[in-house]
Amino acid sequence: MNQTEIVNIFTKKTLALTFVLSAAAMAFAQEKAGVTGMIVNKNNQPVPYASVTFSNKVNKTLSDAVLTDEKGQYSLELAPGNYDITVEAIDYKNSTITKNIAGAGNIGALSIEPEATSTVGAKTQEIQGVVITAAATKAYKVELDKKTYDPSQDIVSKGGNLQDVLTNVPSVSVDTDGTVSMRGNTNVRFLINGKPSSLLGVDDGANALQSIPADQIERIEVITNPSSKFEASGTAGILNIILKKDKKLGFNGSVTGSIGYLPRTNLNANLNWRKGNWTWFVNGGGGYQRNESTSRNLTIRKDDISALDPTKAFPFTQYSNQDGKTKREGDNYNLNAGFTHDFSDKTSINFSGMIRSFDNDSKTLNTYNEIVYANPTTYNNILRERNSFGNSKNFATQFDLGLDQKIGDNGQLLAASASYQTNKTDGVNQIVQTSFKDGVLQSTGNSINNVTTNSQTDTFIGKLDYELPIGEQSKFEAGARYDYNKNTYDYFVDQSNNGGTAFTRYDFTSNTVYSENILGIYAQFKSKIGEKFAYQVGLRSETSKIDINFQNYDENGNPKYTPEVNKNYTKLFPSVFLSYDLAKNNQLLLNYSRRINRPRAFSLIPFMSFDDDRNYFRGNPDLNPTYEDSFEFGYNLSKKKFTFNPTIYLKRSEDEQNRYQYVDEAGAVNTIPFNVGTETNYGLDLNGTYDPFSWWKMMLSADLYGYKNTGSYNLFPDNPKTLNDFSGTGFSYRLRFNNTFKPTKNLSVQLQSFYRAGEKTAMNNRKAMYGFDLGASQTIWKGNATIGFNIRDIFNTRKMRNYTNNAQFTREMEMQWQPRQFALSFTYRFKQGEKVDTKPKVKKDINSNTNGDDDQQGPM
Repeated sequence: MNQTEIVNIFTKKTLALTFVLSAAAMAFAQEKAGVTGMIVNKNNQPVPYASVTFSNKVNKTLSDAVLTDEKGQYSLELAPGNYDITVEAIDYKNSTITKNIAGAGNIGALSIEPEATSTVGAKTQEIQGVVITAAATKAYKVELDKKTYDPSQDIVSKGGNLQDVLTNVPSVSVDTDGTVSMRGNTNVRFLINGKPSSLLGVDDGANALQSIPADQIERIEVITNPSSKFEASGTAGILNIILKKDKKLGFNGSVTGSIGYLPRTNLNANLNWRKGNWTWFVNGGGGYQRNESTSRNLTIRKDDISALDPTKAFPFTQYSNQDGKTKREGDNYNLNAGFTHDFSDKTSINFSGMIRSFDNDSKTLNTYNEIVYANPTTYNNILRERNSFGNSKNFATQFDLGLDQKIGDNGQLLAASASYQTNKTDGVNQIVQTSFKDGVLQSTGNSINNVTTNSQTDTFIGKLDYELPIGEQSKFEAGARYDYNKNTYDYFVDQSNNGGTAFTRYDFTSNTVYSENILGIYAQFKSKIGEKFAYQVGLRSETSKIDINFQNYDENGNPKYTPEVNKNYTKLFPSVFLSYDLAKNNQLLLNYSRRINRPRAFSLIPFMSFDDDRNYFRGNPDLNPTYEDSFEFGYNLSKKKFTFNPTIYLKRSEDEQNRYQYVDEAGAVNTIPFNVGTETNYGLDLNGTYDPFSWWKMMLSADLYGYKNTGSYNLFPDNPKTLNDFSGTGFSYRLRFNNTFKPTKNLSVQLQSFYRAGEKTAMNNRKAMYGFDLGASQTIWKGNATIGFNIRDIFNTRKMRNYTNNAQFTREMEMQWQPRQFALSFTYRFKQGEKVDTKPKVKKDINSNTNGDDDQQGPM
């Protein structure tokens, strides 16, 4: 791939979108001038962190606001005109003057008077009327019930996607194939703006993560132990992706374009407009990406096949070596738009719509070299080549409507919302296979299979939340939520041998309809005892009704009788959160919650994919949910130069779901999920930041964890010989270390590194893996634009390696999802200024989750 080809790809895929978004930006742009100034007190001393609001007397859309820095200074861009300048600061009187801004320059120092009742050491008063939010000084923040990560300071992910951002979030790990885990557990529940979203489809995997640009993410909330207010699904916890919805006055936004290798091009825009009681936003973009992955498998069988069937001792596969290489390329587009309208101070409505699509092509070449024994002394050498040519198209939509109604004047709030989502995927894959036996083409040596898949998910979510403040420090919350999901999967395979007539492979063709109805209700109460101790207790009830209709066929195409799977159960999920303030920004946290992991549709139906005839996964209709009790004890210390947040956790699961493997007569490895006994997980999750100098910031994340699993399982209930008692233990750790350097005011350099130690799981012994990433960004054009460059996996070491050794076979596997990549990005920002919220600021207690709930419309 030469430079000309990369440029041509970028031009063809994104040039049209560039013109459209740039035209939109220029249409709203205003000629502005750089204005600076300073806020001082009557002793001419600087006043840090004061809010300065510039209200244009003719055109309110030209108004803006800013926050002073530690030296009481500020700067912003303003259009020329007459302005009312209002200054607000803690322990000072509000001050307003009128001034004409004729052009760029320093407007001098503005003096403000202290409150008459203010004395040194007096209790700080809340600012009423205007809330100014400054840029976060640290990328990672700890709150009572969650931790938040700000990707705006993640230079390495500039121009990337959600998968790139998640690789740097503390307590979160992303495997090379896009699998996301928290503290070693892959049962992660994804939310977007507080709701399950069709943008992250159930079965889209890495494609879905790569379709959400990093530039559209406001923050990521890591909720390792969710309260009863959240849905009970996800034993690992919840990752809540908050997309950008700016609240700045007037028109503002940014446009980001990037280009990289292996070819990756992206163009995304975040546009916002606020006027009067209306706030509009639109985030959208698209991109093109190529990817290459490699895999290697070596399977050696050790046992006699009579362990599965006493009548058969031979033939069986003794040795199988597989090498694979896959090339993928595809386009992805997304659009997220909506508005908020305030009918009054007490009533507001919001509406948003999201659309995502991707179109991927793939080409895979697998080479198999196998030795098959006909008897103990005679064997055949079989060589097979299996080429796959696939295409997958996905289209997902989501529409959300919400109503917020304040009741009375004591802070009561009633919030209602509804969401309708669809996710449709169509795939076609042609598999061409050639087989040689001892160098001679076999009678069915040339075969062609056509695999067609169609799946669709329809989702409806309706919920109602109520908040009742009680006094100054207490709050009662209650609500209900109804989820309906219907998933349909159609899978069809045909085959032709040596150019003959195609016939249907009924052993793989199937149709599945999966539906679930979940009704959840909750109530929780939060309060404080004294000034230091806070608590929150809650209880959630969820009633689940799951129905699965699976239809497959016999060798003649006649429908088989497959009993419908029906599961109905009601369970309670309590939660308790406690906190104690040792001192200012020095806190102890203790919490407990009960969670559930419901089996996914593919884990329940006896369906097998034809994509790889040496590795099969088959569902288990008898699979039950896993229930987990989770305990956490944490400490949070936050100082100006460093933060320290260690958390000890313990989780105990009932009916743990594990995947177990065996080799069949043809030598293929089969994987089936089972509920196996109990599992106990424990560990230390340690996160911290340290700023040794103003130009150097460090962030360290470490997770040391272990597990113990006990139980028994039977791969074949009719054969008592296959009953196995199981007992497993393991311990591992993960480290992530990020350094950000700022050698000049406008230049930032970031070096990220991680190490994942080896881990022994129920069936696999995973080898260690490490990697390094590098990023740099340069701000230009008086802060209105940024040029970024990054390299991911500098030493090309992100390779997943597993080793399996059991009584039946040994297996070595190595897989690399994508090789080293680099990207160059350019971001342009217009109408910059601090966020302004003209609504009265709500007094926040230690238990509040106001920031998250405002953007999420409640996490039910």
